[in-house]
Amino acid sequence: MSPERLSQPCPEYLAQRHVLTYIEDALAQLLENKDDLEQGSIPRFFSEYFTSVSRGTHVLFREFDFVQITPHNRVSFLRLFWKCFRTIARNGDLLTVKEYHSLLQMLCPDFPLDMTQKASRIVLMDDAMDCLMSFSDFIYACQIQFYYSEFLDSAAALYQDLLTGKNANTVIVPTSRSAVSRLRQPPNESSSPDGVEAAQFYQCLESLCEKYKHNYPPLTLIAEVLSSAPRLTFYGFLMALAKHPGINQTIGALPNKSDLLVDEMMDKELDKIVAQLSASSITQPPNTCTIPSRDLARVASPRKTLPARRRPDLESDGSTEETDSSSN
Repeated sequence: MSPERLSQPCPEYLAQRHVLTYIEDALAQLLENKDDLEQGSIPRFFSEYFTSVSRGTHVLFREFDFVQITPHNRVSFLRLFWKCFRTIARNGDLLTVKEYHSLLQMLCPDFPLDMTQKASRIVLMDDAMDCLMSFSDFIYACQIQFYYSEFLDSAAALYQDLLTGKNANTVIVPTSRSAVSRLRQPPNESSSPDGVEAAQFYQCLESLCEKYKHNYPPLTLIAEVLSSAPRLTFYGFLMALAKHPGINQTIGALPNKSDLLVDEMMDKELDKIVAQLSASSITQPPNTCTIPSRDLARVASPRKTLPARRRPDLESDGSTEETDSSSN
């Protein structure tokens, strides 16, 4: 038993790890599939369910309400998204907001469009939502927006109050779906292109975090981000969060920028498949059909239906400069 477990009361530990959430979901899945289970296989069902939770595959093809219900689920979904579609970055493809949303819906059929649009605005910094984005730019922005969505909604409201000169000492913590929907409008920064004072914004965020029940970035890292300039815009703040390696490490879903294209386990499996297919084509009798080379490429990339777009530079350096705005 871990030292962390010994130092915590049982109810607190169960709540922190969301154990009851997974037990309830396992029971719901059991009842839904009871007609397909063999007699005496219930223990094996629970074993396989919690193994999938541990591996992070339990969120695949699940509804959005379940995908976002716990921090572990959010991390698992982001990691699956990276593993499934990282070859887009390797191929140097640039996609639109709608195309990235289609990819997200392949893993979560009801993934909300507004979540994808808000992540895209972090990259684009404006409303030019038909621009093209690199995979590396989008996925780190999506990570920040998805994992810290409730916190960012409240931070947007605080920023808007500072921008309009209202009293920002009143901390807004959304507690209902209607309250969250009111906060989903992006801040209007047109009245003050230079944004707000970074020190004042940090004080408001510090007060917010003292009362906040959802996940939020560590205050030390927020202070580090806000210390880079005396004033900032809200989307500049979000972009700084998305690029910060310490915040990425805190979330724990994605690798560092330099390792975004690397997945050693999956690469080994793909190499095995390619080797098996190559060996099979060599040993086949002359009158049998060999596998066309285009099928090998299809094995290496999960993206099949979206049109390919290429740029001469294959890698993203994480900046918005590689986002192609010429399509407007």
